[in-house]
Amino acid sequence: MSYELIGITVLWLFLYGYLIVASIDFGAGFFAYYAKISKKDHIMNQLISRYLSPVWEVTNVFFVFFFVGIVGFFPETAYYYGTALLVPGSIAIILLAIRGSFYAFENYGSKQSNIYMFLYGATGLLIPASLSTALTLSEGGFIVEKNGEVSLKYLELFTSPYSWSVVFLAIMSVLFISAAFLTFYAARARDYPALKLVRTYALFWSVPTIIASLTTFIALSQHNERHYEKMLDLWWMFGLSVGFFMLAIGLIYQRKYYGIAFISVMFQYLFAFFGYGIGHLPYILDPYITIVEGATHESMGIALIAAFIGGLFLLVPSLILLLRLFLFNAEYVKGKK
Repeated sequence: MSYELIGITVLWLFLYGYLIVASIDFGAGFFAYYAKISKKDHIMNQLISRYLSPVWEVTNVFFVFFFVGIVGFFPETAYYYGTALLVPGSIAIILLAIRGSFYAFENYGSKQSNIYMFLYGATGLLIPASLSTALTLSEGGFIVEKNGEVSLKYLELFTSPYSWSVVFLAIMSVLFISAAFLTFYAARARDYPALKLVRTYALFWSVPTIIASLTTFIALSQHNERHYEKMLDLWWMFGLSVGFFMLAIGLIYQRKYYGIAFISVMFQYLFAFFGYGIGHLPYILDPYITIVEGATHESMGIALIAAFIGGLFLLVPSLILLLRLFLFNAEYVKGKK
């Protein structure tokens, strides 16, 4: 296996980690605000607060690793994406700053602010929508280079069915992943009123999620036929993804093994995410950047691989320790600590 392929695999693992951890966080924000306006905040917001208190500060670690790594491994991404993502990227940064300020006020300031609760809920949907733009642009057709200048074709981006299908999928995935985790978390905390509520959310958002996945798949066939055909060759990965989805929904519907159900959701997205990524190769940005031609020097690439694998081995045990101390601590999840 070439160092370029190892490098992009490690980076994809970091991005997958961010997909799961951030989705739980973003979805929890939306559910917290929805519970407040529907007068059900007394049922589930305590549960959400117990999860977020120890976790919110480490959510973006995966994203930072990926962002630094993609520029280090493939320097040309900074040139193309840096210009094209100036507006959507700036919007995402502003939304992340707003969300960070909510955490500060939630923990150290006014906890009952309706404005901050609204911003917390809204950013939970708007951030993944804005970040998903990067995946849309990678399919080609939206970024043009003319006379040495890179520009983004905003009209094509905002009128593309594929672009909106990716946004729809990102939002639905956030809500489904978060609801599935909160169902498991409520069951572990034996918070049965909250469990009844979030279990309903998980079952409800599962339907739009699978519809969004199919819609995105169809839209991709119209936008990038090469990528679509390569994904068809990886049908078994998407078949496993659907299988784990059905297993998760079946367990949640039967009210049992919520932990296995959430692990199934993680595997559902693991196979779908890596199936999408493998099908996208060799392009990082179609047609401008490939993993071979756009990669950094081999010695630099090997050093980065060693550093990021070391970071992965440091980050994963740290997260496991965090989970054991807080999220999977029986006394903590029940609100006794």
